[in-house]
Amino acid sequence: MIKSVDVDLINGVALAFEGDAIYSTYIRRHLIFQGQTKPNHLHRLATHYVSAKAQAMLITEMLEEGLLTDKEEAIYKRGRNANTHTKAKNTDIITYKMSTGFEAVMGYLHMTEQLERLEELINWCIIYIEKTKK
Repeated sequence: MIKSVDVDLINGVALAFEGDAIYSTYIRRHLIFQGQTKPNHLHRLATHYVSAKAQAMLITEMLEEGLLTDKEEAIYKRGRNANTHTKAKNTDIITYKMSTGFEAVMGYLHMTEQLERLEELINWCIIYIEKTKK
């Protein structure tokens, strides 16, 4: 793939746009590999991982546990503080901004081809959600 843009210069909202798709894809694959095949059930299960509320909780825990590198934390803040020009749906603006920051981290890792690190964080998220769901 040819890169014509320096990923470090991409704004937080664009990184979050990428991260939303990537994170959602990994979660969907995880659920399908667990044997979930009914679309309505898949969608309901996916919201435990992919909703703004879930992502804000995950990034809060990641920060508290010191899981992010300094660069990842800076990307989180870039995404969180970006002007989105959209309204938060089904959540408050703080939760929405935190989830945008979470998605920006995922997008940045994917766009910089740090796939091992991306998968490490996504696996941590899956384990954390499944541990707290019970």
